[in-house]
Amino acid sequence: MTIETSPEAELEAPRRKSLSTAAARNLATTAKSAPQMQEITSRWLLRMLPWVEVKGGAYRVNRRLSYAVGDGLIEFVQDGADARVIPRELGELALLRGFEDVEVLTAIADRCVQRDFRAGEVLVRHGAPAEQIHLIAHGRIQQTSVGKYGDEIAVAVLADGQHFGENALLDADATWDYTATAETGGTLLTLSRADFAAVVSAAPSLQAHLERFGALRRQRQNRHGEAEIAMSAGHVGEAQLPGAFVDYELRPREYELSVAQTMLRVHTRVADLYNGPMDQTEEQLRLTIEALRERQEHELINNREFGLLHNADFKQRIQTHSGPPTPDDLDELLCRRRGTRLFLAHPRTIAAIGREFNARGIYPDQVELCGEQVRAWRGVPILPCDKIPISRESTSSILAMRIGEDNQGVIGLHQTGLPDEHEPGLSVRFMGMSEQAISSYLVTAYYSAAILVPNALGVLENVQIARRRD
Repeated sequence: MTIETSPEAELEAPRRKSLSTAAARNLATTAKSAPQMQEITSRWLLRMLPWVEVKGGAYRVNRRLSYAVGDGLIEFVQDGADARVIPRELGELALLRGFEDVEVLTAIADRCVQRDFRAGEVLVRHGAPAEQIHLIAHGRIQQTSVGKYGDEIAVAVLADGQHFGENALLDADATWDYTATAETGGTLLTLSRADFAAVVSAAPSLQAHLERFGALRRQRQNRHGEAEIAMSAGHVGEAQLPGAFVDYELRPREYELSVAQTMLRVHTRVADLYNGPMDQTEEQLRLTIEALRERQEHELINNREFGLLHNADFKQRIQTHSGPPTPDDLDELLCRRRGTRLFLAHPRTIAAIGREFNARGIYPDQVELCGEQVRAWRGVPILPCDKIPISRESTSSILAMRIGEDNQGVIGLHQTGLPDEHEPGLSVRFMGMSEQAISSYLVTAYYSAAILVPNALGVLENVQIARRRD
């Protein structure tokens, strides 16, 4: 609503006796900040990873020969309420690892029978005959056994894609070493020993493969699945010493440097006329590099080729005991490797850790890292990383890692000395000017990550981070 004033009223209004601030600002140089952006995070992973120089754009990880096979996650396809195992995914079973006859694998998959279970249902009992393998399509299953003094002890928690009872397919005298109880409702597929034997009898190629598998299991190996180095200890006199050599993998994995790129465009009129007191090109470049580094950390976590979440060894993936992250869960994750240097978790997961610890009257430590005070458990810092995904069910993961090339840990890979290098492993290359007087700069970062031995990295999966109602 507009209020009209008469000329007489305007004359009666008090006249200003000095220059107004609104007018004075037109002649003043305003104090200002550099351009800000919310996307910038602490990027602890990039700060903590030891970066190894990679000449030639590739890094080869040589390891001792390992006879460990299988133990991977199995994928399923869902058609309504029905679940089917993908035939090739059966190759994740130890006894079928490397077997590639799709027709035979399909015959095995067709004999898998679906079984839906409810929370609290006992799926197998300790001491009962084991006559089938169970493939978990969906759900959580708790394995328990009987301790030395007759009490119940926890063995493991299994979830989607995992399996149990594989030895039942080849051992007619197998019995269950544990009781498996469903913690949630879900679906599993079972394959009986009789059905598997029927497929084997009709497939000579599978028979030959199982013979090779039996010979492989008879190879002497250490508890990590590596070829054993023969030696003698505790002998006296002139004992015959065994000969030994350390065998290597014939096809070691190579990590090629990945790339993240963008093209920065700046109009020359902006760079010429509006370049003080801040350099417009430098500010544009600074924020572009910040976004590129954020994307680099995201790829190091989530990329399917080299990202840590997808490349963690399946034997190093564990499930929470009850859902939320408890001290027991972190202890189990911590004890699976020597020299763990850091935990990495989403900030919301760290908040969930604090809630669970506080509920038990336990308060995490504080340690100094890079001049900052950070939360820690058992002296190992718990560092935030918002690149770790959170599922729709409000679950996430916690990573624990040993780092460094000398420690056989996790390392970052980059190459320095690039043309027009602006930061280590990052170049800014002038690409010329368009007919519209727009300058273009190619901003490129080369990077990757490598896990030198499987137990350098562990993942606590399906961590419930939502607040529970009291």
